[in-house]
Amino acid sequence: MVALTPAATRSPATRPPSSILKTSKLAVSDLTPLPSAGKKRKMDDPMELSSLASSAPDSELGNPDESSPKKRPRVQFDTEVETRVFPSSQQSAIGDDVNEKSAAVVREEIRRAIQRHVSGGDSEAYDRIKEIFTIDPKRAVDDDGSALPYEVPSHTSLKRHLMGLLSNVSALDRNCSGLVHAVLSSEWLGRDESYVKLFIRFLGNLAVAQGSYLQPVLKMLVSYLGEIPKGTGRIPGYVTVHNSEIYARTHMALRHILQLIPAASGTLSLILAGQFPFETDSARANIAYTRNLIKMIEYAPELRADILALVTEKLVKIDVQIQIDMEDLEDEVGEDLVQELSAPVNMDDDDDDSDAGSDMSDNDSTDADLRRLKAVRDNIRKVDCMIDELFDFYTPPFLHGTNEEKRRALDLLLSHFHNIILPTYRSRHSQFLIFHFSQMSPDLVEQFVSSCIQVILNNTSTVMARQSAAAYLASFVARGAHVSASMARKVFQVLSAHVNELRRTYEETCRGPDLRRYALFYSSAQALLYIFCFRWRDLMITMDEDHDRDLDDLDTREVLFPPSVKETLHRAIYSKLNPLKVCSPPIVTEFARLARHLRFLYVFPLLEANKRLRVSSSTFRNLSSVLAADPRFGGSGGLVEREHRAGDDDVAGLHQLDAYFPFDPYQLPRSRRWLEGDYVEWRGIPGLDDRDEDDSENSDAGDDDDDEHGDDDGDDDDEFTGTDEE
Repeated sequence: MVALTPAATRSPATRPPSSILKTSKLAVSDLTPLPSAGKKRKMDDPMELSSLASSAPDSELGNPDESSPKKRPRVQFDTEVETRVFPSSQQSAIGDDVNEKSAAVVREEIRRAIQRHVSGGDSEAYDRIKEIFTIDPKRAVDDDGSALPYEVPSHTSLKRHLMGLLSNVSALDRNCSGLVHAVLSSEWLGRDESYVKLFIRFLGNLAVAQGSYLQPVLKMLVSYLGEIPKGTGRIPGYVTVHNSEIYARTHMALRHILQLIPAASGTLSLILAGQFPFETDSARANIAYTRNLIKMIEYAPELRADILALVTEKLVKIDVQIQIDMEDLEDEVGEDLVQELSAPVNMDDDDDDSDAGSDMSDNDSTDADLRRLKAVRDNIRKVDCMIDELFDFYTPPFLHGTNEEKRRALDLLLSHFHNIILPTYRSRHSQFLIFHFSQMSPDLVEQFVSSCIQVILNNTSTVMARQSAAAYLASFVARGAHVSASMARKVFQVLSAHVNELRRTYEETCRGPDLRRYALFYSSAQALLYIFCFRWRDLMITMDEDHDRDLDDLDTREVLFPPSVKETLHRAIYSKLNPLKVCSPPIVTEFARLARHLRFLYVFPLLEANKRLRVSSSTFRNLSSVLAADPRFGGSGGLVEREHRAGDDDVAGLHQLDAYFPFDPYQLPRSRRWLEGDYVEWRGIPGLDDRDEDDSENSDAGDDDDDEHGDDDGDDDDEFTGTDEE
């Protein structure tokens, strides 16, 4: 800044022509403008002041030597005035109002720059415009505090250039892709609201006017739906924008584009699937992406089915990986791991770049066991939070919707269940969505049960799908607290009829237990055994559903079952198919103990005989190769457990069904609150002491013969009255 000292005014009446003028110092604001070439100037403008000084002739600038009467100074510099130089990073307050080009000038410059670039004549101006959007606004000065070799554009300059591009958006064809991608990659989420709205307008107009840029625009926006890169939303000179606001601005942009281009939802669906975080990415990334995808359904209902199917598919993949990893850990470690993950994940914690539980040092991370433990921990948190979001999304229509809305919601869940969950072996938690919501009313219970029965009885379905459906149906009926006694009996009757039909079909040519040939029979028979263990109280013919069912003190002599129940199980168990040899040992053992205590069936002699029964191992090696070739089971042998007993030609365990019942206890700490009241816990056998029963079994096994039909020899008639008879 300079202070200018004008010459003293002259009195035309008294002042002689040859007198020497005295000068006096005046403030800049007191300066009287002088006409120059008939043109009036505004002297309060610094630009005009400098222009006036440079354009004045030497005879009018004055001479510092006051003794010369021929050279009268018009102005002189005051050395006492403080001079200040504003750095480029601080010019926004002054430069925006004084030095910046007008919006009209910038718009015209951009038009000419694009025109010259497209024509191939000159790209210098085009490159300067592109540089404005590529400069990092976070680096106004270098790390050491020194000025950078480039100037950070002011807010007004950046905004006017964006307005200029908006006015010339129809000219931004493929030849200008470099400039467009520079704008898309620029920092816009951390600026003020007016700039964000202008940027969103630009995105919408660009996508409408130039369809080739629709995919890059959507990809850029979707990239901000996961874990926010560190430093995003923090620009010097602007208020910090937190993650929650960044997500809100991203959704505002996506909503605007979908309103302008409804057909863009198809392109967006593919991008959402491609941009979903990998299973190996952080829990924060997967959880944030899931939440934002579900949020998107509010303004893009046409994507509802695609988004929910995508989230379910990713959830199942991580869920299966947890089961594989947990098998490698000790039980105590797995239980402790689940319990320590009850703390929620805060997606708006900008400073916390690590997920809960990832507190291992760099040295520890080199250990393979600790790395695997951390991966399991992160995956458990992913599944817990992702499924919690799905529970929260599906709840309103089931709680407050009409019957039709409930059925439509369950239809969507059933579609995902049959297409994603059912074909996947070892899914552990994802299926509890259908478990919970299908119990919201008796009609929904029947809808789910019917869908499973249709798969079991459908001859066109794969064997694996029919086996899985039997396991899901049995587990649902056994564990569902809102599955009525009448529904349990209906399911038992349907499965009994199916088992009888399969037994009659296979028994004529059967030479012994063979899981490969008779897998459908064994899976359905195991489903019957499992349902009986949990719901035997509901299968009794003496029960009144209107009364309290406290049967802990029930006299077993009062327990009666319909003849069809006993007949079906008796004929299946003592058939040539011999299901107790193939069904999972834990289920077989529990059924045997319960049936004996209830004086229903006595099968321990058959179990002893099965221990000495050998089956050709070639049969099971063939089965193993078939299942290992199925990519859905990853070479794990599918529903068959691969257990080898050294020195035994009969590969023990390879011929047995896995004890996979999908609705076993749910342990995830955050989302298990949704299942309160839905679950039937194992109540055990009333009046049966495990230790005494084991002693009794050992003594009975030594006294009874090895008749495969289990006929007793007449001893202990009181204890075994009413048991199996041929």
